[in-house]
Amino acid sequence: MTAASIPDKPALEGLEQKWGSSWESAGTYRFERDGATRECIYSIDTPPPTASGSLHIGHVFSYTHTDVIARYQRMTGKRVFYPMGWDDNGLPTERRVQNYYGVRCDPTLPYDADFTPPFEGGDNKSTKAADQIPISRRNFIELCERLTVEDEQQFEAVWRALGLSVDWTQSYRTIGDESITASQLAFLRNLDRGEAYQAMAPTLWDITFRTAVAQAELEDKEQPGTYRRLSFHRPDGGTIEIETTRPELLPACVALVAHPDDERFKPLFGTTVTTPVFGVEVPVLAHHLAQPDKGAGIAMVCTFGDITDIVWWRELDLPNRAILGFDGRVISEAPEAITSEAGLEAYAQLAGKTVFSAKQTVVDLLAASGDLIGEPKQITHPVKFFEKGDKPLEIVSTRQWYIRNGARDEQLRGRLLELGSELEWHPDFMRVRYENWVGGLSGDWLISRQRFFGVPIPLWYPLDADGNPVYDQPIAPDHATLPVDPSSDAAPGYDESQRGVPGGFMGEVDVMDTWATSSLTPQLAGGWERDPELWDLVFPYSLRPQGQDIIRTWLFSTMLRSVLEYDQKPWEHASVSGFIVDPDRKKMSKSKGNVVTPAAMLEQHGSDAVRYWAASSRLGTDAAFDPQNPTQIKIGRRLAIKVLNASKFILGFTGREDAPVTEAVDLAMLSVLRKTVADASSSLAGYDHARALELTEAFFWTFCDDYLELVKERAYGEESPEQASAVAALRIALSTLLRLFAPFIPFAAEEAWSWTHDGSVHRASWPTDEEFAGLAAGEPQVLQLASEALTGIRRAKTDAKASQKTPVDSAVIAGPAASIELLALVADDLRAVGRIESLEFRTADVLSVGDIVFTPAADAEEARA
Repeated sequence: MTAASIPDKPALEGLEQKWGSSWESAGTYRFERDGATRECIYSIDTPPPTASGSLHIGHVFSYTHTDVIARYQRMTGKRVFYPMGWDDNGLPTERRVQNYYGVRCDPTLPYDADFTPPFEGGDNKSTKAADQIPISRRNFIELCERLTVEDEQQFEAVWRALGLSVDWTQSYRTIGDESITASQLAFLRNLDRGEAYQAMAPTLWDITFRTAVAQAELEDKEQPGTYRRLSFHRPDGGTIEIETTRPELLPACVALVAHPDDERFKPLFGTTVTTPVFGVEVPVLAHHLAQPDKGAGIAMVCTFGDITDIVWWRELDLPNRAILGFDGRVISEAPEAITSEAGLEAYAQLAGKTVFSAKQTVVDLLAASGDLIGEPKQITHPVKFFEKGDKPLEIVSTRQWYIRNGARDEQLRGRLLELGSELEWHPDFMRVRYENWVGGLSGDWLISRQRFFGVPIPLWYPLDADGNPVYDQPIAPDHATLPVDPSSDAAPGYDESQRGVPGGFMGEVDVMDTWATSSLTPQLAGGWERDPELWDLVFPYSLRPQGQDIIRTWLFSTMLRSVLEYDQKPWEHASVSGFIVDPDRKKMSKSKGNVVTPAAMLEQHGSDAVRYWAASSRLGTDAAFDPQNPTQIKIGRRLAIKVLNASKFILGFTGREDAPVTEAVDLAMLSVLRKTVADASSSLAGYDHARALELTEAFFWTFCDDYLELVKERAYGEESPEQASAVAALRIALSTLLRLFAPFIPFAAEEAWSWTHDGSVHRASWPTDEEFAGLAAGEPQVLQLASEALTGIRRAKTDAKASQKTPVDSAVIAGPAASIELLALVADDLRAVGRIESLEFRTADVLSVGDIVFTPAADAEEARA
């Protein structure tokens, strides 16, 4: 391209469409695989956003951080493997489909090939489940697939508008055939090695979604509660009083527990007491988790009221008398331990009731029996919720699939901690969150879910002669037949006619937790077991970028799967972004209703402006965003516009680009720029993109406000060595600055670069110290002193209420001798920019500009025009 292509009035508007299509057609960001070696590749394990609903400003924030690093690495000569995935399966997608189409899944219904949903669009959140039309699992999954594809297209449009330099030929879906195959294969290998197992155990259960919930998906919410004091009966006629917030679980009581050092209860350890109302004999035991200062100092252990109950039940080898069903109601059959007529009659009053109703019933029964002591005490306490749920979790006994995660394996836990310490964390303090999570694991990873739109667990179970499943003899498929769906595919060695009949088989109906697939994103994107050449090139990955809130889920689970499969960490670096908070410093999230969607913001302000705002925040640091007053975005837009205008201005000077740079201030500017390049490069190499931007921007504004103003008269002048020096220095600086800015404001940088180059700036080489090696050494202080002197000249004219264009007969610059000596080197530029006829230098303690004598003018206004 030539200078003739420079627009008369450069503008940001339209650059996203212009360059987005150009980059796509040119394959600017395509991963170049041919001839690649592992050493020349920089691979990114990109977060696959959940494809349900819309992106929010937090996505733009964190993905920009990653894109800056990807662009930098590409310009340093790396072949960047930068895929994009879509996390399709899981509860968020199912919930959105239910609301969007007004349907719910009923696996007992047959498939309807002609089904049309009752409506499309809107969130329909007010619709009750009872009002949603039940449809078959296959119909439901078809709607899930349809809606996720539509959402993904909208997501991709936003990512393209933002200018993410991903390779769109490397995209994947977590529910696609390749992803299902990889997920099922990894699970089967876990099973073969004994890392995956099935168990009947207490399970955190969401009664709304009717599904199990893993430890990593929990969220504590402060809830009101009521302590009630009740008495258990001792054999000698005495009583023991306990306090509980869950009297409805009294029929599930299996023990009382106190701390082993609590003198009040030591004499009672090993004895038994009888539960009030239900008349069941339970032991009094010691355990270190009991809290002497909580409630009455002795706790009622029920199956199961909370996670501590599970620990006591397991470690004290207590019986299971669970009374809550999957719907959160009291089951109809009383525990076997309740044998008395009065106890059974009392239990019958609870059967079928919700937890809330059962609580009041038990309180009434205790009051009637005289075992309710004193007045209730109102409290507020943390209660476990599913992070996407609206009701407190219950604990029910279910048969579920687990993967060992180090909770009960010290060797595995130690290996996870060891590799976590080897991983380069950015910022480093995020490492502690990982270590705390690994150290605090209390149970293996529950991966089965009672949902519909997910990766099927690839197993079947034989049925005995009575038609009962033999769970400890699961039937696994041949790996070559994956992917499989046991709900529709017959088990190996059987045909479909044998499904559900004695002597036949039944298919596993559960699906995997979405994290069981997302934990394999390196494998899904990198072609594990389907493209060995690609896998060897990209794994282990160079970078895992992500949010801080999913260290315990995504980062940990990916590390776990990598350790189990390869005994190595899956990445060299982990970069962790902070949260976006609203003006009140509250985290922005869909659940809080304070989310800003990015599409309109990108259109209103321009992508470079939004990227600038995101890149201004360091990793691990929360950033406040006020949509009513997006100050940082406005600053970013001003910067991008200034880059275009400054580029046009500089390219308007004529002269040889390869002319020698000889003048002191030109060499000084390039010396400062050289240091800026070194520091910005070091910052980006250390994943401190915000520091790199800060350094580049600081130099740019000094360059525009001071240096460019200082030398423009010389650059406009007649051809001479001094004029050529200015033009050459300006062109060197412009080329360097456009490349430094390219990762941050890619559209403006590309536009300005295109005015003098045929190729993309994003494929240009990153500026290096070697580019400045042929230049004479400059004294950086010359530029600083010249800037200060220029500021003084401007201020003197302003104080005199004169225009900056007002001619000056004479002026004096005073300062320390060393400073004056350096300033004398730029005397001609200072005289030109200040329109000063005679400039005198004097020594003084402080640098200053004074003794201004303006050129006489017949009309004072003319002098100030």
